[in-house]
Amino acid sequence: MSNANKHLSTISDVARLSGVSKRTVSRVINNSPMVRKATREKVQSVIDELSYRPNVQARGLAARRSYLLGMIYDNRDPLYTDEAQRGALSVCHELGFELVIHPCDRSSDTLTSEALGFVDRSNLDGVIVLPPVAENNELAEALGNEKIPYVRLASIALDTADRVVIANERLAVAAMAEYLVNLGHRNIGYITGPAGRKSTRERLEGFRDGLEKHGCALREEMIARGAYTFESGIACARTLLEMPEPPTAIFASNDEMALGVMYTAQEMGMNVPQDLSVAGFDDSAMATRIRPSLTTIRRPVREMARLATTKLIASIDSREAEARVGIFLDPVLIIRDSTRSIQWWREETPPPQR
Repeated sequence: MSNANKHLSTISDVARLSGVSKRTVSRVINNSPMVRKATREKVQSVIDELSYRPNVQARGLAARRSYLLGMIYDNRDPLYTDEAQRGALSVCHELGFELVIHPCDRSSDTLTSEALGFVDRSNLDGVIVLPPVAENNELAEALGNEKIPYVRLASIALDTADRVVIANERLAVAAMAEYLVNLGHRNIGYITGPAGRKSTRERLEGFRDGLEKHGCALREEMIARGAYTFESGIACARTLLEMPEPPTAIFASNDEMALGVMYTAQEMGMNVPQDLSVAGFDDSAMATRIRPSLTTIRRPVREMARLATTKLIASIDSREAEARVGIFLDPVLIIRDSTRSIQWWREETPPPQR
């Protein structure tokens, strides 16, 4: 069949050549579980042979939906947003949906009304909400009241199982605390995120729990209040490192602040990790581009967004059992060159010759 004819193929052509009804073809296109495997494979084979592509507008009218999903975000880290988009798009492409993104200002008094307007103007079937906007319960309540399906990415179970995908940040940060203690560090500094953020609380409490589990305490004077920015990392590091007994290790609760710590340590004539171990959270692109490379925690952002999109489409399709499956993912501790045992020099210095 010529390329010109391929583009003119219709759902009726697919049904006729497959020996099934148009309804069955439609179910295959929409990934319905109501089609047997053998039938699905036969229909898909004809679809591939004809290079058939359904008319999106006609498909939406027939199903009373737009096959458009939205993503609402306000995140300073463009790499996080990019990873989330890639995860969502991997499912959208597979299941025949398109993704529309909507940057916003989470501090705006009109955030909720603007988000609802975005959904209405774009005729969306549902939305994925990224942190920190995902922590806005007023927005979530408004989406629910308008019967707009949504799924939030979060660090805690802040919604029902069908509306959230969770990264267990508390557990990951506790593992970081254990790692630093095992390196021999006892005087450890901690730089928090912005006040009022759930991620700030989860990471701080997880780190404190991890230290206490191994017989260490996170003293209040060793906690500096940051803002998830490079500049706040610089300011907090200087506060901690100018103390009479400065820390031998600093954990900054995101990579930007950790980079600020490393910058400040260098400005003060210190070497990382010989004089100071430094660790962060996020595993941003810069974590492997600086020297020494940064020990950090990697969030599975792309996988979270992929699972959130799968969950959202299940809700849209009224597959409640699939939508309500709880999803918890564990971030991973990534050990690199910016952290080292405080006994490293003893371990690497050869014994004197007799």
